[in-house]
Amino acid sequence: MAAKPDLDAFTPRERALVERLATPRAVQRWLETVPYNKEKEGPTCRSFRGVVRAGTAHCLEAAVSAAVILEQRGFPPTLLSIDSRDGLGHAVLLFEDRGRWGAVSRSRYPGLHGRRPVFRSVRDLAWSYFDPFVDYTGEITGYAVVDLAEAVRGDWRLAKRHVWRVERALVEAPHTRLRASRARVRRLRSWYKAWKAENPDDEPPFYPGHERWL
Repeated sequence: MAAKPDLDAFTPRERALVERLATPRAVQRWLETVPYNKEKEGPTCRSFRGVVRAGTAHCLEAAVSAAVILEQRGFPPTLLSIDSRDGLGHAVLLFEDRGRWGAVSRSRYPGLHGRRPVFRSVRDLAWSYFDPFVDYTGEITGYAVVDLAEAVRGDWRLAKRHVWRVERALVEAPHTRLRASRARVRRLRSWYKAWKAENPDDEPPFYPGHERWL
């Protein structure tokens, strides 16, 4: 397994970010300024180095970037993989603060961004994504915790090429089931469709519990 790189392994631009972004909240704010990678030229899975060079990131690329930055501050590079019924999952960086769990995340949907460290368990944190995940087809079915330092061989932090092995590690990890009642899902989907009918170019900015968002 590749060890955490020293600061001199980063380019000046990368190192400036690592030195400036000292907390999960700071990394979250930075990620929210990074345009979302819509993969218009085909699928990508970039390392932190690739994200800095490209200037865009989708959820997994953002989670990897957050892992690399915060690893330098002593946070383990641990991701939460969230599975969806429609195959369009999500990935966030997990972090722990005084026994409570939080997350750093980037998404096209505001409700799927980061979480403050207020959750007593990873399962509780994963549940906080359930309601905002329901759209036309999305619905969380399970979650898995993946330590990138243990699960991924080779350089996934600063690689110049795509790091598909990170995606494979998340896909192959055993996922714990996480499901709500069908009535709840139908209610959420009906609400989402009605909201989109009135706001076709936007996504819902708030859900119950949004005070726990990072």
